[in-house]
Formats: sequence, C-alpha cells, structure tokens
Amino acid sequence: MATPAVSPNATPATPAPAPVAAPVSAPTSVPAPAPTPAPAAAPPSAGTPASSSDPAAAAATAAAPGQTSASAQAPAQTPAPALPGPALPGPFPGGRVVRLHPVILASIVDSYERRNEGAARVIGTLLGTVDKHSVEVTNCFSVPHNESEDEVAVDMEFAKNMYELHKKVSPNELILGWYATGHDITEHSVLIHEYYSREAPNPIHLTVDTSLQNGRMSIKAYVSTLMGVPGRTMGVMFTPLTVKYAYYDTERIGVDLIMKTCFSPNRVIGLSSDLQQVGGASARIQDALSTVLQYAEDVLSGKVSADNTVGRFLMSLVNQVPKIVPDDFETMLNSNINDLLMVTYLANLTQSQIALNEKLINL
Repeated sequence: MATPAVSPNATPATPAPAPVAAPVSAPTSVPAPAPTPAPAAAPPSAGTPASSSDPAAAAATAAAPGQTSASAQAPAQTPAPALPGPALPGPFPGGRVVRLHPVILASIVDSYERRNEGAARVIGTLLGTVDKHSVEVTNCFSVPHNESEDEVAVDMEFAKNMYELHKKVSPNELILGWYATGHDITEHSVLIHEYYSREAPNPIHLTVDTSLQNGRMSIKAYVSTLMGVPGRTMGVMFTPLTVKYAYYDTERIGVDLIMKTCFSPNRVIGLSSDLQQVGGASARIQDALSTVLQYAEDVLSGKVSADNTVGRFLMSLVNQVPKIVPDDFETMLNSNINDLLMVTYLANLTQSQIALNEKLINL
C-alpha cells in the first residue's frame, strides 16, 4: 500500500527533502501549504485552476511501499531522476492538438471498471509520440494511487517499472503526461501533475468523464501554465487543448465492430466473416461513389456552387486509379481468384490429412 504523502489542505510546515526513489525504512508524510485558486481565463471547457506557494513545490507526491514520500514544498530539493528521453521539448507543438487512439479510451474505461472498492477515480500514464504537427497518444497504463479528501499518494516505483517494460516493446513511445477519470480538475490533480512535470516537460493532463454526465463521455486535454508575479506567489492554470481521434487500420476493425453493438437489442454481436467484411467495404465504397457522382451532377447543373478544394481532391483521387484495359483487369482478377481458391483447397486438404493421420495413430 502506498504511503499517504501530501495534505493539500493542511497548515504549512518546514521544508522536507526531495523524493527519493530508493526504499527507506521509515516513510514520512509532510503537510503542504493550502493551494490558492488561480484566476481562470479558460473557456467553458477548461478545468479548474489551482495554485501553490512555489512553482516547483506543488509536487505530485508518490510513495511506493517502503519509499520516501515527496514533499509539496522543498525549496532546496534535488529534482527526481527523470526517465530517459524528452517527451514534449519546448512549447507545446502542433497548434495545441492531441490525437487519441481508441485503445486509450478502452484501457481507461477498463481500469475504471476494475478500480479498488471505494476509489473515486483512477489515474495512469500516457505514452506516445510527438511531431511538429501534433501529439499522438498511442498507449497508456494505470498507476495505483490512494486518494482522500486531505491527501494523495501515488506509487511512483510501479509507474517507473511499467514504463521500463513498455520501452522494451515500444522503444519509440515516450511519456506524454497522465490521465484521470472525472469531469473536473481537483487540488490533488495539481500535485500529481507536478510529479509528471519532472518525468516529461510540459505534460498533458487528460480527463475522461466516466460518470457520463449529460449522457456523453466528455474527453478533455489540458496543459499547465504558470501564472502570477515572479518571485512571489505563483499559480498553475490548466489550458484546454484540441482533442482529435486517430486510429490504425487494425483499430478501425474493432471500432466498427463495437459500433454495431449500438443497433443490437442485447448489445451482443458476432464477428463477421472475411466475405462479409469485403461485402461491407464494397457497399461503403459504392455509397461514397454515389455521393461523389451526385455532387458532380449538382455542380454541373448549377444547384451547388463549385468548390476548388473538393475539385482538386477529386482530381487527385481520379489520377490514383490505375489505367488498365477492362478485359485485362477481368483476366487478372479471375486469375487471382483461382489462385486463392487453389490455396484454400490445398489448406483444407492438408488439414483433413493431418486430422486423419492423428486418428490412425490413436487406434
């Protein structure tokens, strides 16, 4: 069990040493100054700003079993050893856009459903890649933590071990930030965010509303910004980011299958065969072509004004179609189908021979 570490509503106390990753025999708990709300200049979707008396002090305190807890006020502290590889160098890139993959949302919801009894929310680490256009979140894992009205403790050792294991599988994935279930930002979020600020510069904070307020799962992303008078009381304001969704081709198959359950009375649906998937894809292509043809006819008849952007896109699409004689295309298609049928027949024949051989051996 993680040691309670920070009391955000407690009275100020003497400075405590910096977080230490090595286990010690007697973990301690240090009270932190009460956070003062910072003026929020964010749009309606922005989180609730919070602040503390020192920009480097509102540390997200974590404590693994037998590990020293981090202090929320340590003027002379030594920064905790950061994990290798910068995640978000310099200012936030890509026009403040965060691209999420479906596996992230599925993992967060699964962690929330498996949470410990009495836990109000779950938190975890976000992993992914960064380019000049956006930040792409491709993976995540949950981090055990204990949270009450007066204190919060995060298992830092578990988070570091999990990241080391993830690096062996996906060495290109970096720590981008952290997530939490819920629809708002609390005082504890400021402390946890400060810990991730030591692991990744300019980390992202992702909130997923698993309570489904207003009948929707609200998903928001934030990045923290220091505000206040230099040399005096500093606050932290969470600025909202644009969230977009991306997926690989393999993820699209799973998303389409999950979407079909919305139209099933018992919310259960079976896997489609290869032929059914080909038929569904062909039907979608036919519908898209019908829409394009209808748009072209409306432009030619004057019902719809022409759009240069759409015209260039259609021209590029037409140029990508290979120029081939229809008879040659039909011959090539039939030849490939015959080859596919032959391979399928040989595979089934081999499977039957193996099954027959096993039965003969067992006689």
